Amino acid sequence: MTKEEIINYCLTYPDVYKDYPFDEKWTVIRHKDNKKIFAMLYKHDGHLCINLKCEPSRADFLRSIFKEVKPGYHMNRVHWNTVILDGNMQEDDLFDMVQHSFQLTKSKKKGVYRRRELPAAG
Repeated sequence: MTKEEIINYCLTYPDVYKDYPFDEKWTVIRHKDNKKIFAMLYKHDGHLCINLKCEPSRADFLRSIFKEVKPGYHMNRVHWNTVILDGNMQEDDLFDMVQHSFQLTKSKKKGVYRRRELPAAG
């Protein structure tokens, strides 16, 4: 998968945008409302990579079954994975990881607070 293909896939999610906070070598995909990053694309040691947020137990599991999934490069290694994109990773598995990252970083909807009416004093 090329850099352009994975960026275009990430941009299919609602209310996200592409950013270059460091330089043109790092492409970041963020949520518009909270500005949180859910995907970071870059080259490292000659490989195209993507950093994705992940729940810690799931991150460990993915690292154990996919040789392309490593602890997050330049990120919190407990909560982020680096996926090497020029390996043999199946698109469906990668897209599932992108969706998981998107879900973890999106804004939490706040519940509507409803004031309880007290019984009328008698």
